[in-house]
Amino acid sequence: MAAKKAVLQLSVHDERIRKKAFVTVSRSQGVTSITMEDKTGKMTVVGEVDTPVLVMKLRKLCNAEIVSVEVVKPPEKKPEPAKPAPAKPDTAKPAEIVAFPVTDMNYPYQYYSSYANSHYQPYGNSRVVVEEPNTCVLM
Repeated sequence: MAAKKAVLQLSVHDERIRKKAFVTVSRSQGVTSITMEDKTGKMTVVGEVDTPVLVMKLRKLCNAEIVSVEVVKPPEKKPEPAKPAPAKPDTAKPAEIVAFPVTDMNYPYQYYSSYANSHYQPYGNSRVVVEEPNTCVLM
């Protein structure tokens, strides 16, 4: 979906309704920018939005109409000239590679299976004592 520039005509006579219209449009998914002219009541919305859905939401607050919808072309990027690489001195040392050992502390949220088979599980102040590990209890 390409970015669109939608111009909407709103009949806003109160500052409170104008703020609600801004909040309603800004909460819509895909909105990039919003501008509004106070004298004419025209709101310009830019982004990947569904314009009829915006108008339906705004009609709950005030009278809203679609004036125009245009497809906005992304700006073309000019290729930057390549910069020459800086000269490397002959006495430069190669980069050192530092490797960290993998231990249990590297993964603090990992589930340890040793807790499931132990007689004491570290969850709060609870303690579980199992006399026979193969028994089944029905409650």
